Amino acid sequence: MTNALYLVTAVATAPWWSRKTRGGWPERFGRIEPVASKDSDARPRVMLHTVSVGETNAIRALVPLLTPHARVIVTATTDTGLARARELYGEQCEVRRYPLDATFAVRRFLDAVQPDVVGLAELELWPNFVAACRSRGIPVAVINGRISARSFGGYRKLRPLLKRSFASLSAVAAQDEAYAGRFAALGVPADRVSVAGSMKWDSAPDPATGGVSDRANALADAMGIDRDRPLLVAGSTGPGEEALIREATPDGVQLLCAPRKPERFDEAAAAMPGCVRRSSESRGSGDVFLLDTLGELGAAYELADAVVVGRSFGPVDGSVQGSDPMEPAALGKPVLTGPAHANFATVVSALQAAGALRVVARESLGAAIADLFGNGEERASMARAALECVAEHRGSSARHASMLLRLAQARTPG
Repeated sequence: MTNALYLVTAVATAPWWSRKTRGGWPERFGRIEPVASKDSDARPRVMLHTVSVGETNAIRALVPLLTPHARVIVTATTDTGLARARELYGEQCEVRRYPLDATFAVRRFLDAVQPDVVGLAELELWPNFVAACRSRGIPVAVINGRISARSFGGYRKLRPLLKRSFASLSAVAAQDEAYAGRFAALGVPADRVSVAGSMKWDSAPDPATGGVSDRANALADAMGIDRDRPLLVAGSTGPGEEALIREATPDGVQLLCAPRKPERFDEAAAAMPGCVRRSSESRGSGDVFLLDTLGELGAAYELADAVVVGRSFGPVDGSVQGSDPMEPAALGKPVLTGPAHANFATVVSALQAAGALRVVARESLGAAIADLFGNGEERASMARAALECVAEHRGSSARHASMLLRLAQARTPG
């Protein structure tokens, strides 16, 4: 029945998905390069499935904990997630594309990978895949588990279709108690649900011990950012936020905005007339900068005296609910974010409770930024609190590694 529903859905949504460019269609149908025979490596096989770039980044600390004890296969769904997985893990382990949830595609995929345990990052629960693993005796666990309130409502409506899939999970390592309760409410036996924290704390960068990195200094030099003057970095901004943050930035403070999506780069530039664009490869002389390239936001955060985390100043009941504040916090930066941050509520709450982050309303953003840049002692206090909070929450990856290895070894004794 599931295959029939997928077919009907695919036909109905064809006008939408057919406009998107996607590669790897043979792989999506399970035709992947087989992982080497188990005769050549007797270690248990741990498959870690991520969806896109965010989940792929989140397992950075987990993979090296597993590789001494297991053969690790990382899978991803999207083209960008797969590219990131190959970049991060291609030399440490096998990387493959995750198949569509059609029975024949899943069967081919599992024949090629032959995992002893599967870890699904955050959730990504597909009924045919879980059923196929169940029939082969392969334990499936959710790692770094989270279900937002919005998603929980959707899953409850589909509970008759998904109840068996949730009940089949061998373990769920949830990020917090609220998420754990939602997994149990959807049918995962309570004794299989635990709270392990978020692995993103472990994958957050360590602050540079020798000051700002060469990469960050090179970015400042290339764009003309004055290292002797204060800099506000607005990361992962969404529609309308560039203009908002520019208007809220005090005189004398430099501003660098980094939109979340590349397709918004020109829109963001139009909202900040006269800005220096990174893509122009020319050194500027103004106070407003646009990071319209990929892979350099971390370097920009290193340069910041304070950070505004974007996609958080829209409606609190909207579809976009925040961006991750963990990276700037891990670099010891005081952070401001807006009230629409439900997708990162756990991290925001932890940083806010520690005194490392402030949640500010749209209309209060200018006053909050001015207050930070007018009070060096407050910025320093928030920076210390951020570093301490991140350090306190590290360790989730080790708990996840122990769980996955226990499940894998139970299936492959000796």
